[in-house]
Amino acid sequence: MARFDLLVADGELLDPGAGLAGRLDVAVAGGRVAAVGADIPRKSARSVIDAQGQLVTPGLVDLHTHVYRGATYWGIDADALAWRTGVTTWLDVGSAGAYTIAGFREWIAEPARVRIRALLNISSIGLVAENWELANLGHLDVGLCRALVDANRDLVLGVKVRMGSPTVGENGVEPLRRARRAADETGLPLMVHIAHAPPAIADVLALMRPGDILTHCATGASMRLVGDLDAARRARDAGVVLDLGHGSGSFSWASAEALLAAGLVPDVISSDAHQLSVQGPMFDLPTCLAKYLALGMALPDVVRAATARPAEVMGLAGEVGTLRPGAHADIALWRVERGPVALYDVDRMARTGDVTLHNTLTLVGGRALPARAVEPPAPWVELTDAQRAWHRDASAAPDPRAALTRPEDFAAAP
Repeated sequence: MARFDLLVADGELLDPGAGLAGRLDVAVAGGRVAAVGADIPRKSARSVIDAQGQLVTPGLVDLHTHVYRGATYWGIDADALAWRTGVTTWLDVGSAGAYTIAGFREWIAEPARVRIRALLNISSIGLVAENWELANLGHLDVGLCRALVDANRDLVLGVKVRMGSPTVGENGVEPLRRARRAADETGLPLMVHIAHAPPAIADVLALMRPGDILTHCATGASMRLVGDLDAARRARDAGVVLDLGHGSGSFSWASAEALLAAGLVPDVISSDAHQLSVQGPMFDLPTCLAKYLALGMALPDVVRAATARPAEVMGLAGEVGTLRPGAHADIALWRVERGPVALYDVDRMARTGDVTLHNTLTLVGGRALPARAVEPPAPWVELTDAQRAWHRDASAAPDPRAALTRPEDFAAAP
């Protein structure tokens, strides 16, 4: 009688968080990893996936996404991107506020095939619009934020605030102070988005605490970390997590290279996947990993930064982002392609990479995610001619990376 429901056999396993690497099989039972080892008998499983010649990793954990589709400016369908990108755990960061978290649970998190958790926006209206949610202090009710976190602790893992002009309007660091209070009163981490000053980056970092997350760490905007490396080092040394959050306006080759040269390697590589960024040149989390491979990071390090480390930051270590026995059987299979490829930052500046990851299968709880059609972008998303052409053909060629390869294919960063 079969001991396992599924066996992923003969793949090249890479799980840096668990210290697993090499030709190893992964056995699944009851939606969890049951065993990892060499030459697990195929007859011990009811179903076998032959992964020979492929890289096998834990399902990716994306620490910065926006998936509140149909109710916000930014939201996308997580399942429609997950099945071809290996991302099995999604953290939506601040799309929902106190007024809208109940709908996020009912319409987004619970029906999804992937695992979705959230950070609650300090603004009660969340990210319904493109911007300005912090400009009205009347929306920044610390007590209400705390109450909705307490009512949703299985879903909400922290608090989110977007700092920068024009989001804060004339309110300076006051939105951050209120978000700080909400995080402290709930005992959860705070994620802070940085972009265009004011306020100054040093004023933002001064209000962050160990375990908080600074997202958009490689931005080229005026709040960029490379503008105050001393303050960035102090924050990192104090335990602030540096998160990429690529997005459509927050990844600069120059900033990323300067941070790496200063020894400030990102703790987490995340996508900031949303309505604009998935049109390219961000595209998806595997593309973000390819960019850091092009910058000289080793494959185990970029995989760790998109699996075990974000899982740890989310308080889910041992549950996701690993293939240790007992973890959820969230597994990604990859074809590793070697050869020159042009990769772009948000200013359409290019670097040449030589390794790209192409997802061939994504499993959540030991079950394969089915292919799902890409939703057309919202009416407010402005596309280039090349992007419009890809959307017309997306059903036949669902991966846009092959079609959108020139700098003119992408709109300039906002």
